[in-house]
Amino acid sequence: MSFKTALNAPPTKSAPKGASKATISLLRKAFTDRTDLLQRLQVLASKDETLVNDLSQYVLHLKQAQNAPLTTDVVTSQSKKRKFEDSTNGSTNGWASQSVKPDYAAPDTSFSIPQRKKLRLEWIGSDGSDLAKGGIRAADAEGNVEFGISWKDLDQIFCLPVPEKTKRQHNFVAIPYNAHGIVPVAPGAPEPIIWTAFEPGAKDVDAPKEPQHTAALLRKELRPFGKNVTFPDEEEFASAIVQSHRKGEAAFHVKGFRGSKDGFLYFLAPGILWAFKKPLLFLPFSSITSISYTSVLQRTFNLNIAVSSTAPDGTLKEEEIEFSMLDQADFAGIDEYVKRHGLNDASLAAGRRAKKYGVNEPKVKEVEGEGGANGANGDHEMDEGQDGETELQKAERLLQDQEDEEEEDYVDEGSGVESGSEESEDEGGYAEVGDGEVEGEVFEEEEEFEDDEGGYEDEGK
Repeated sequence: MSFKTALNAPPTKSAPKGASKATISLLRKAFTDRTDLLQRLQVLASKDETLVNDLSQYVLHLKQAQNAPLTTDVVTSQSKKRKFEDSTNGSTNGWASQSVKPDYAAPDTSFSIPQRKKLRLEWIGSDGSDLAKGGIRAADAEGNVEFGISWKDLDQIFCLPVPEKTKRQHNFVAIPYNAHGIVPVAPGAPEPIIWTAFEPGAKDVDAPKEPQHTAALLRKELRPFGKNVTFPDEEEFASAIVQSHRKGEAAFHVKGFRGSKDGFLYFLAPGILWAFKKPLLFLPFSSITSISYTSVLQRTFNLNIAVSSTAPDGTLKEEEIEFSMLDQADFAGIDEYVKRHGLNDASLAAGRRAKKYGVNEPKVKEVEGEGGANGANGDHEMDEGQDGETELQKAERLLQDQEDEEEEDYVDEGSGVESGSEESEDEGGYAEVGDGEVEGEVFEEEEEFEDDEGGYEDEGK
């Protein structure tokens, strides 16, 4: 046979002796649908078996990836979506199902909780015969439902102006039952949702007026459940601080910190809301045990709220939540709100009495020490002017008060403390400094906080 004839000869159909059975088996698995390539690669395997093995493994890997393209993250995400749909409604016709067409849709809506992204806001009207069929949800461009809440599971919906924004905007805050933030949300239970409604600009002549338009549509859906959209009310609370960019409008928020995280407090008709970042916190009046004030300085004070709530496992959880660095200008308004709703009834408990309003009052503190073991009864007696004292105790108290006043007069005349006190009062009062505090150091810390405020950036949007 000539050399030319050998080149034109068809490829052999049997594997050359140089190719191992394992290589041929792997090759056939990889190219089972391409017999033309299989025969030619079998010839190549006798010359370079390693190359054929690598090529076969690569092709098999691509086929496996094609048959199972979902990554672990995607599988987890879809698993969560299935759990979400199952937890909201067991049937495929539930409001969370993609097959159910929405009665209302607003594309490109900005959400900040539970996810920070733009999605399509949708809701399904409740069926008169089955109120569980309706709900509010967020869907992506393909119509996949990301998260949502059934109308029947909705506890509160607030509509609140977003502070420190040049463009007028309001946040709608939807809070389900048992998702107030005091105890962890049970697995599979709906989470709070926050989305933003922007007021139309001067050029948006045909745009509906917001947030009134969205609020009116929500009220229609909430009416069968006895719910409503809650707006802030000046009769409940309005900040005494003038907004620099809206001087003629009332502000309803109080800026502060919870730990190291900044945010805003809203004092509303059904309770106190801390927003707009995670973790969102809503404290209904029923969960508040007492409210007290600590670290009341010339410019700032702290608000301490003792709360109790039942965890998903049925255990009672009690804790104290502190909001710090609140502006002193809002102290009177907050205190009026607290007293109006009777939230300070337990604030004179043994651990709180010496720190009420953050001011150490020697005379009151002395009486508190005597009546501390009496708990609430001791507090009540103190508030009513020591009713129930014996004549001897009353005489001793009056004598002690007189001696204290004479001693104070002597100190004032001899050391010029009076003029210093007047200066402190001119600066806004609360000149007293607690034990172990240095007045200069206190104001230095406050100046540092003011510098930090200059760089404050609201991430709730």
